[in-house]
Amino acid sequence: MEEHGVLETFLKTHPKVDPAAKYHFNNDAVSYEPLTNLTLQSLYFGKISIRTPPQNFLVLFDTGFSNLWVPSTYCQSQTCFDHNRFNPSLSSTFRNNGQTCTLSCGSGSLSVVLGYDTVTNIVINNQEFGLSENEPSNPFYYSDFDRILGMAYPNLVVGNVPTVMQGMLQQGQLTQPIFSFYFSNQPACHYGGELIPGGVDTQLYSGQIIWVPVTWELYWQIAIQEFAVGNQITGLYSQGCQDIVDAGTFLLAVPQQYMGSFQAAGAQRAQNSDFVVNCNYLQSMPTITFIISRFQFPLPPSAYIFNNNGYCRLGIEATYLPSLTGQPL
Repeated sequence: MEEHGVLETFLKTHPKVDPAAKYHFNNDAVSYEPLTNLTLQSLYFGKISIRTPPQNFLVLFDTGFSNLWVPSTYCQSQTCFDHNRFNPSLSSTFRNNGQTCTLSCGSGSLSVVLGYDTVTNIVINNQEFGLSENEPSNPFYYSDFDRILGMAYPNLVVGNVPTVMQGMLQQGQLTQPIFSFYFSNQPACHYGGELIPGGVDTQLYSGQIIWVPVTWELYWQIAIQEFAVGNQITGLYSQGCQDIVDAGTFLLAVPQQYMGSFQAAGAQRAQNSDFVVNCNYLQSMPTITFIISRFQFPLPPSAYIFNNNGYCRLGIEATYLPSLTGQPL
């Protein structure tokens, strides 16, 4: 959006969505997918192909969503025309399911036709996926990726569709029933990181992996014992707290009452609701620490502040909604 000169106008006319809204259902039990600030070098996506012959798409690998869907030639909106569209008539392996369903995404909704085809780079035969019939301009018109490959639990899927992970497991494509992400700290570079289905690349980390139980098999939701800002234990989690690990939400979302700790350290609220800091004083900002399964996971300022050509903003956003259990989220 910055490259097109429309970012400032977009932020003024599209109010920010509470990041916790993604994890609440509407009356139709359809999951929310708010995506904002799509082109600020903050999301990670990669290429898949749907064939035969292959038609290529850049997809957001999203652990807060379960469906796979892409734009299609059924969709005639400008949002679809500006991205790669799947043409089912060009694939000899495509089969139409005949079923349609509705997905809620960001500030709008879209309808998809379900079909089957082969998905690669890891080969999954007869994978069911959605072909969009219409799409809202917000948030997809300016997105760098074509659409979404969901990696949350099957319980979250819309339309009773097998997930891509289920397809890989059922067809013996995974050595282990796990996947892992490596996110580069320089996402603007050609190498932004890796998604590793079926395992973990031990060359990409040091130390030990801490395994934490999932508390609700819908999202990748875990329990947190405590949260500290600098040397100050917040006490926020004394009655328990839930955290959702989401590759499709690039900001760290914290309860709004704790944003004051960052303002006290020098962060100021801009007109577009960003929290900005002086790039010359980043080290004055506090380290934030999550305590999970009795282990401390500290994040220094360099890990949660974005420096975009001298404009420094917190990669943190306030949330006002609790989890569905009523605990802080």
